Amino acid sequence: MRSTGQIVCLALALSWAAISSRAQTPDPVGTTDRTDTPVLSEALPDTLGVDVLEDTPALFDALPDTLRVDVQEDSFALPDALPDTLARPTPLDEAPDLPPPPLGALNDGQTLTEDAEADAAADDPTTTKRRERNRDEDDRIHLLHADILYKSDRVRNLRGAEVLIGNVKLSHQGAILDCDSALYYRQDNSFDAFDNVVMTQGDTLKLVCDSLYYDGYELRAEARGEVTLYHNDTRLETEHLDYDRLYGVGMYYEGGTLFDGDNVLDSFWGQYTPATHEAFFTENVQLTNPKFRLLSDTLFYYTDTEVARIVSPTNITSNDGTFVYGLRGIYDTRTGQTSLMDRSYIIKDMRTIVADSLYSDSEAGYDEAFGNAILTDDENLCALTGDYCIYYEQTGNAMATDRAVALEFSSPDTLYIHGDTLRMYTYNMNTDSVHRNLLAYYHVRMFRNDVQGVCDSMISIQRDSCTYMYGQPILWNEVQQVFGEEIDVYNNDSTIDWIHVINQAMTVQQLDSVSYNQVASREMFCYFRDGEVVRNEAKGNVLVVYYIEEDDGNRIGVNYTETSELKMYLQDKRIHKIWMPAATATMYPEIKLPKERQYLPAFAWFDYIRPQGKDDLFDWRSKDAKNMLTKTEPKVVPLQKLDMLEFD
Repeated sequence: MRSTGQIVCLALALSWAAISSRAQTPDPVGTTDRTDTPVLSEALPDTLGVDVLEDTPALFDALPDTLRVDVQEDSFALPDALPDTLARPTPLDEAPDLPPPPLGALNDGQTLTEDAEADAAADDPTTTKRRERNRDEDDRIHLLHADILYKSDRVRNLRGAEVLIGNVKLSHQGAILDCDSALYYRQDNSFDAFDNVVMTQGDTLKLVCDSLYYDGYELRAEARGEVTLYHNDTRLETEHLDYDRLYGVGMYYEGGTLFDGDNVLDSFWGQYTPATHEAFFTENVQLTNPKFRLLSDTLFYYTDTEVARIVSPTNITSNDGTFVYGLRGIYDTRTGQTSLMDRSYIIKDMRTIVADSLYSDSEAGYDEAFGNAILTDDENLCALTGDYCIYYEQTGNAMATDRAVALEFSSPDTLYIHGDTLRMYTYNMNTDSVHRNLLAYYHVRMFRNDVQGVCDSMISIQRDSCTYMYGQPILWNEVQQVFGEEIDVYNNDSTIDWIHVINQAMTVQQLDSVSYNQVASREMFCYFRDGEVVRNEAKGNVLVVYYIEEDDGNRIGVNYTETSELKMYLQDKRIHKIWMPAATATMYPEIKLPKERQYLPAFAWFDYIRPQGKDDLFDWRSKDAKNMLTKTEPKVVPLQKLDMLEFD
């Protein structure tokens, strides 16, 4: 059976022959008996639209011998449906010696000499600058082989095409085209190729399609049907592909699929540049891989590195549950390494990381965030922020620096903790007993509406619900201030339960700008209820200054006390009662209070250090030098030396 393209081209050729016989072209060899020859139009499909007259004689009887083509034994045979009276052309080696024909048989490796019409077309002033440039390079299409060739310059709509049938081979500027049949427009330096069309360029590029139009001046190919472009191990499939050989770009605009290793890319519009290995896709872009799926509106992809360049809103969903949203960046489909910009984010296992720019390495198991980074743990209701954050997926550890802040929002009021560096460590990961520790060091400041604090470094242990503050720590609760060498804060459901102040402990309650209740001791315990201090206990070298008030708030005196232990109970933020063992106490009228008794030796009101809000965490303010606490050196019991005893 013959292919459709071959039958079309053959029919066109037969039509030309019929018209030639109508013109009564002389036959130098002679004609055969036409009495029983059927009319040609009866043997051709009506859809060809070729002028064929009713009295057209048989085709080959009307052809001069000089136009008969070389038909080898393995050459293309004419359709079996043609009448027997349409005799096959005489092989060239059996034809009589005649002058060289204008068109004739071609063997492999032979080319046709350009005719006068083609030379005249080279000077056509209507051609584009691009065509002029190519003509200057003498980039003519060369016909290397065809089993059958016919001239059809008198057939309408063919623009003087040469009909090529059977094992057609054409070449142009290093590209070779093979097909079953073709229409060669010598004057326009172009051709239409049909059926089993294969165009190859070098060893790496091959274009396969059902039909193809090629313009040699424009260096442009238009492939239609089932189109496949092969480049190394990459394959592009579509139904409409325009390939520009000058710029080396193939473009489709009605849907196409690119196959590259494990990656399959689909889009409505796209282009591929083999020289740079760059593919560009737009409109409903989808990249599928056994490990992930990528959806986007516009995407660049590089077949040599298997890297996708993101330039529009893009979603990447991995099989392990990781979700990536990016506006701009790079995604390596082989390694899973991702570089994203423009406030992109990554979500995995109820953790979200978002930043001005992100870098994620799934193989190494860590994510880095730069610029306004936010790492959120929705499971544990906490977050880390900073201009730099890093998170390790395997261990659950994280670090934040550069305006780093830790947020704890398990309670209605969020706690903000700032430090030069914040580190989060996770223990017993992927178990029911998972817990985390937070380390904050240097210039630590914290703020919550009901409590504020500063210190040099801090450790918060989730399992013990305890926070340890070191280095000149201070805590505030409304009008209460507590400080010492070390403060341990114990929580209950994210609220403070009690506080332990170790060494040089002191609590201060502000009454007005000059009056303060004060307790100083070696260590102190402060107990809270509903966010307010309800009891203070002081132990060891206790000193007390407190103002005695009546129920209406009028002050009746000031008490100065020295004792070994103290328990102070507060109600409605006022001292309700005090318990102490044997003590030395003096009560003064407020107006007669000696200055040396008004404030205890270690007294200081650090309101100038106190954070005023979450935006005030980054302005570090330290104590005045005179108020710095000198660390208490632990007392060491000396080793006892026993003299040797002599016994009688």
